[in-house]
Amino acid sequence: MRPFFGLIDAVTVPGPAGFDFDGGIAEPHANAAWIWMVRDVAPDLIDANAGDEPAARQALDLLMPELLQRARAAIAAIATPEAERRMQIQFGSEDGYRRLPVVLNALKCRSLLDKAQAFGRAANAMTDETALGVALQSMPLNDHAVSALLFQAAMGQVSHPGRLMAAAIRLAGSASEASLQRAGFAPLIEAILSHAQAQIPALDQHGAFADIDLTCRAIDRFHRLMRAVTGYVELGRLTRWSTAVAALTKTASEMVEPKLRDVAPNVNLALRRHSGTDRLDSDQVLAALNGCYVLATIRACRDSLALNAMFDQTWAQVGQGLEMHVQRNLELFRQNPSDRVVAARLDAAIKMAELRFNPDYADVLRRARETAEKRAS
Repeated sequence: MRPFFGLIDAVTVPGPAGFDFDGGIAEPHANAAWIWMVRDVAPDLIDANAGDEPAARQALDLLMPELLQRARAAIAAIATPEAERRMQIQFGSEDGYRRLPVVLNALKCRSLLDKAQAFGRAANAMTDETALGVALQSMPLNDHAVSALLFQAAMGQVSHPGRLMAAAIRLAGSASEASLQRAGFAPLIEAILSHAQAQIPALDQHGAFADIDLTCRAIDRFHRLMRAVTGYVELGRLTRWSTAVAALTKTASEMVEPKLRDVAPNVNLALRRHSGTDRLDSDQVLAALNGCYVLATIRACRDSLALNAMFDQTWAQVGQGLEMHVQRNLELFRQNPSDRVVAARLDAAIKMAELRFNPDYADVLRRARETAEKRAS
């Protein structure tokens, strides 16, 4: 069951996380607050067995003023260190208890979260920097707690965060951290970093059942978000934001590195000819194709990852291997176009070449294959 039946999903992020950003609520912290509310604050009002459906969400929304009043009263009643310690135990962690005010504030601002998401979608259609600046000024920039939540909700819908950052810098008059903070745009940067951090769990997938599309989308999204900060903001040395950028880059790179290391060996294994009875290992071909998709994605996003040396080596190895395998399998196909195993292996090699090189090169190879097939017929 989603905590609070999804009322604050717009600001909930995967957890546990390395950094707590002002507008993002880690899932474990949201779950802890929900359990506390159901069990200790309002067991007489909340049906713990209710299904996660629109009717339950609507009912909870109507009860929220009473729930928030009870929750704040329970917090205000904590008058001693011992009472606070018991409360932390109820939450299961000190961090969960510490983030409770953010959860309660998100619940208070729940009606604004949908509007913030609509703001994010509308920003995608704004190509004029002046219009984006006017839109940004509609945010409650003087209320850090509220604007942190609204920027967090909005950023989940923003396709090009760099545009918003450029508009914010123009309004702030400078790209320095201090200028952006004075102008009230610290929550915007926090939201961007929070969403970048939220992409990291999708990178931690391994094995035959890993969702490579999800991984590639996460790498691309991570890159767009990180470049919106590192490519626009003049980060200071050892500040909170520069520290977060360095740590997130390191973590994401460590997640991606094993996938990069396996690409060249997988390509060679998938495209080599088997001695004796030749066969096509479909699982190995899928692994090689997935690796090529990841490799192409990393190439487009390498500025946000600390993988330059390994990427250059892998890129060269895969290119050399594919050229060899394409030519070898094309020659085998010319000798025997009716060999289905060779034909399938050649098609897979051409698709990998399209990802590693470019579509034009792949089209040349496809025409060579068609020519060989016509000559045989």
